[in-house]
Amino acid sequence: MASIFWLMTTLCVAVFMRRKRVALAGRAPISFAPYVSLIKPVYGLEKDLFINLETACQQDYQDYEVIYAVQRKDDPAREVVEKIREAYPQQNVHVVVDESKIGSNGKVSNIYNASLRAHGEVFVFSDSDMFLEPDYLRKIVAPLADKKVGISCTLYSAWKPKNILESLELLSYNINFVPSIVLAVVTKASIACPGATMAVRRDVLDEIGGLVPLGNYFVEDYELGRRVVAKGYRIHFVSYVAKMSVDLRKFRDWWLHQVYWDQNTKSANPSGFFFTLLIRGIPFALLYAFLGASHGWSVLLGTIGVRLLTAVSNSLFLQDRDGIKGIWLLPLRDLLGIFVWLASFLKRYTYWKGKSFVLKKGKMVEVK
Repeated sequence: MASIFWLMTTLCVAVFMRRKRVALAGRAPISFAPYVSLIKPVYGLEKDLFINLETACQQDYQDYEVIYAVQRKDDPAREVVEKIREAYPQQNVHVVVDESKIGSNGKVSNIYNASLRAHGEVFVFSDSDMFLEPDYLRKIVAPLADKKVGISCTLYSAWKPKNILESLELLSYNINFVPSIVLAVVTKASIACPGATMAVRRDVLDEIGGLVPLGNYFVEDYELGRRVVAKGYRIHFVSYVAKMSVDLRKFRDWWLHQVYWDQNTKSANPSGFFFTLLIRGIPFALLYAFLGASHGWSVLLGTIGVRLLTAVSNSLFLQDRDGIKGIWLLPLRDLLGIFVWLASFLKRYTYWKGKSFVLKKGKMVEVK
């Protein structure tokens, strides 16, 4: 079962990248270039924060503004964004410091506070850890020329890990999360709307009631996509892969973040997440071998072989060099992943930016 799933994801990644490249090659230049508000929610210091945030000011796009949204007056990241604003006086760069909240989801509150000061016809939401190439805005905004498209998204992958924990995190994103997103898009099995990098038209956002109703949702991007699709719009994926920094120093940080991501997936699709147990091939192949089953070790080696082969293929399609370099850690990541999966069901709490939350029917309730 697991090997079939891995082969399917590889096929879907190949189909997705080929479709997008063919469509891009055959597309005439588009004059659609609305005024864009590029909103970057910021919370705390992160690895490469200045470098990543600075790329927002280096876009090859004619008319746009950059809004860095900070939710705490004493946030050390505030000094970083102020330096960027000073470094780009010719750009339309704003820093919004607003401690107002519309719910328990701090990221949504941060984006909402920025949107109140935004002037764009199109909002682009991009997380603080995203490194954006100069053509990012042009590519993510272009699909919105089609009025039937409500949201435009890009894929994203981790890069430049500095230690084993960050390499394990990278594999979770690049080898598991991204191909699963592509599988959902190609097969249309479920809604995919990754919020780390997306563009939405202001009028569409207004039509679904804005950001306020999303303030308490744990998986706010999925809920946003669901509401946009319910209004009859499409979600478009661009053949662009943004780069994302990973910043982990302790095993506990890695563990909590892994559980957070599995809880995220479980919250969006509980039944689907439960059955991901069936595609965790390496742990079960290892158990099969240890139980002394006939040809057990051959099954284990074959399972690992298929896993590594499909993972390398996906990395090549997505131009993920760091994933290939760390591929030797994938069996270990898969073994640890079975315990993360179990913890996502047993743990009542989730953690975000040092805060604790209880999840109730897809919404976050902060634990003081």
